[in-house]
Amino acid sequence: MSLHPRYASAILDGRKSVELRRQRVAVPPGTKVILYATSPVMALVGTATVTEVQIGSPSEIWKTHKEHGAISRRDYLAYMKGAEQASALLLDAVRSFSEPVPLAHLRAGGSFHPPQSYRYVDPETLRGWVLGHPTAEEVLQGTSSQPAAGETKSAATNRSQRGEGSPLGGSMVFARHVAA
Repeated sequence: MSLHPRYASAILDGRKSVELRRQRVAVPPGTKVILYATSPVMALVGTATVTEVQIGSPSEIWKTHKEHGAISRRDYLAYMKGAEQASALLLDAVRSFSEPVPLAHLRAGGSFHPPQSYRYVDPETLRGWVLGHPTAEEVLQGTSSQPAAGETKSAATNRSQRGEGSPLGGSMVFARHVAA
């Protein structure tokens, strides 16, 4: 999930527990998200888990989540201008990495580009991006392309390729937050 550094910091220090988006976001509860802080930080900085996604009008979402979004009403209204619906991603199990994984390292491990919206990333691609970094194990914690209980290895591979996450966070989601 690509975030301006101030929002990434707010999530990591507990001041922000809801990520607000101006479009419908179809992320299943239990999805693990990796927090990517944009410029000037440009690094993976931590993880969180989506516990719920609420969809509504921008005014409904503001009314419900204004205390937990770490954004002023003025900035929220500017961000939501013209949007007919909004999403609130409720976040939990937030964890900071002991050392950020910089963009240069991510790109050295493969074709990494922070997405414009959001995307699912299979654990093997993620592994390639962070391999050799001191916090690689922290980043990969809770991710697996291994079969779930009762699942064949080929079924796990197919699930991963389709971008379907497991309750353990087998797939990651990245999303770009465009509010200033």
